[in-house]
Amino acid sequence: MKKLLLRLLAGAGALIVMMVALAWFAIRASLPQLDGAVVIDALEASATIVRDADGIPTITAATREDLAFATGFAHGQDRFFQIDLIRRQAAGELSELFGQLTLDTDKYHRFHRFRARAQTVLATASANERRIIERYAAGVNAGVDSLGARPFEYLLLGKKPVAWLAEDSILVVYAMFMQLNDSRGRKDVRRGLVHRVVPAAVYSWLYPDGSSWDAPLMGAPRSVAPYPLPQEYDVRKWDSDAPPSNEEGRPPLDGSNNWAISGSLTKTGRAMVSNDMHLGLSTPNIYYQARLVQSGAVTRDVIGVTLPGTPFVVAGSNRHIAWGYTNSYGDWTDAIVIKSGDSPGTYRTPDGDLPFVTHTETIHIADSEPVEYEIRETIWGPVNDAVSYPDGEIVVSWIAHKPEAVNLHLMQLETAKSASEALDIANTMGMPPQNFVTGDAGGNIGWTIAGKIPVRVGYDPMLPADWSEQQGWVGWRKPSEYPRVMNPDSGRIWTANSRVADGAALRIIGDGGYDLGARAQQIRDGLFARETFEPKDMLAIQIDDRALFLAPWRELLLEVLDESSIDSDADLIEYRRLVENWIPRAATDSVGYRLVRGFRYEVRSRVFYGLMKPVQAAYDEPVSLRISNQFEAPLWQLVRAQPMHLLPRNYESWDDLMLAAVRENIVWLKDNFAGPLAARSWGERNTVAIRHPMSRAVPILADWLDMPRSAMDGDSNLPKAQGRTFGASERFSVSPGDEENGLMHMPTGQSGHPMSAFYRKGHKLWLNGEASPFLPGEPAFTLNLIPASGKIDVATTTAE
Repeated sequence: MKKLLLRLLAGAGALIVMMVALAWFAIRASLPQLDGAVVIDALEASATIVRDADGIPTITAATREDLAFATGFAHGQDRFFQIDLIRRQAAGELSELFGQLTLDTDKYHRFHRFRARAQTVLATASANERRIIERYAAGVNAGVDSLGARPFEYLLLGKKPVAWLAEDSILVVYAMFMQLNDSRGRKDVRRGLVHRVVPAAVYSWLYPDGSSWDAPLMGAPRSVAPYPLPQEYDVRKWDSDAPPSNEEGRPPLDGSNNWAISGSLTKTGRAMVSNDMHLGLSTPNIYYQARLVQSGAVTRDVIGVTLPGTPFVVAGSNRHIAWGYTNSYGDWTDAIVIKSGDSPGTYRTPDGDLPFVTHTETIHIADSEPVEYEIRETIWGPVNDAVSYPDGEIVVSWIAHKPEAVNLHLMQLETAKSASEALDIANTMGMPPQNFVTGDAGGNIGWTIAGKIPVRVGYDPMLPADWSEQQGWVGWRKPSEYPRVMNPDSGRIWTANSRVADGAALRIIGDGGYDLGARAQQIRDGLFARETFEPKDMLAIQIDDRALFLAPWRELLLEVLDESSIDSDADLIEYRRLVENWIPRAATDSVGYRLVRGFRYEVRSRVFYGLMKPVQAAYDEPVSLRISNQFEAPLWQLVRAQPMHLLPRNYESWDDLMLAAVRENIVWLKDNFAGPLAARSWGERNTVAIRHPMSRAVPILADWLDMPRSAMDGDSNLPKAQGRTFGASERFSVSPGDEENGLMHMPTGQSGHPMSAFYRKGHKLWLNGEASPFLPGEPAFTLNLIPASGKIDVATTTAE
């Protein structure tokens, strides 16, 4: 019996070993071919994909169509599962892969009916744009078909890849709209709930359009209005029931930076452009570094970052101009209050009552029955059934719902010759509206908005409005109406998600929740600290983690923790010692930085909740309210002036509130982390976790799929904006025509395959804030794409 059991165990072990080996070989078979030749029916002439030792490709073809095909081929080889998830998320089709787990996510996205909208955009695109995007789709599918096995994620899921469609590239653009815009009009609704209750002057004070931290390109910093007098607003009869902040403020969704330096400030006489776009971090990275070379009758040489799922370089250089973006946070979404019409199923409009149009969307679910999801639409947009507003139902009017808001004009930047031409192109581009910064080889620099801007008439766009009685949107801004800055006297342009403009220009752009200006101010001051610049000087500004924003809070905290307040309390004595001896940076080993930061969040929460008590009391149920990104200005005013009528009743003094904030921070740190307070470094908190989507579904694979967890410098409100799952998706600095001396780095690696040598290549440089060359390195692998016709072209020669 014992021998039989041993034989059975040995057999089971052998079977397990065999299964593991088979799985290993199956997964390895999905690695892309890097060398040799592939015969392609759909190619007009030969193309090449030459990768360097880091897997960064130089893709060369004779025509723009074949270049799009070859780019799609490389994306299909290296990143197909990634772009499949992007299109599925935008379209609300994840449940076809993941079942019931993602049903709510699908409903959230299906609300926008992006699949139908993408089809409309594609149908109305120019013939050239359609041809490029169709050739790209064919290349993606050819790249996937060239693999020896389906990408490993589908093996784990037991699914087969679905072919890429031309319309799917439009879905990728919509996915960016979802990341960068307010897709539900939440900001308007949450501000509106406050506006309905508090006096107008109080509302304006709570929601200023800027602060002393501002560093706009046009205009000047703002002075905050005086705080309300007791007869205007009094919260002393209310308790603040603020929940503990637990070091969590508003998620650091803002963080992108870009700037340009004119040729008068560089050694080459060429302009220099720096860009670091910040997004949620995942494995693989959202961007894919590449060089696209067209070598036929029309030539182009474009280097930078591509967005897998689309056929072009999103940000980079074309040897004549360089360009980059930050999210503008202009006002691109409005919440419309609709009133019921006289007949059931209708709503009021300026032209009389109209019926709702109901769309029934079918969501297919793996291993389950489909679910039907209904969306009611109006002439202005869909009805947001998930939002409750006292004055009526809310309709979302968002530029992403308009077919004119998406196009492929970005490709025109590939052949632009000057900064002025680039600005003209940017004003016609259809994309989530961005701060567009550019510079050219002649030394010129400029800024404008890239993306469509609606014309608003007759209402306050910051609040829910009734468009049956007010005009609303009446068209699109003409390119000639776009604000722009060209060759300022200072030779410097900068943006950082904050207020860029003033006056008429600001009214055109609007306030969609732009960031506090602290980061922009630190960047601006860094740019004015030098008179000449090289790329390495730009990188130093990009990774600047000095705690200038928190320095006043440290001084306030030391005032609060005086001898009378700390008395003989050992925790408070230690807290003060650590704050007094802080490292004035968002550095991984700085304990004092973490304590000051935590203190500010606890104070802010207590003050905001206290100020909002009269608002909450006006509603039958708790409502979700928005704290302004500019709330720092009224908050700082209160903690310095300390008016008693704006202090919640459960505190005897403002010092009492701030001491309670310190104690709450201590309780949180003691209860959730082992060891003394002196061990609570910022790095312990700011440990970056960059994960692969499949590691969440199969945790046992996390060590294999995810990037190693790493403590990192940086935080919000300073140039090196870095959180645990958020950070720079790329950083580069380059002068057009001098790309050989440009710098770039990105997190994770080029490949989405964990067995690839390129899966983590370059990630350590990003972690350490070190740069790699802007251009791809020496050829290490060459893959020739050969047309079935056998036509050979000069495209097979890699550009030098």
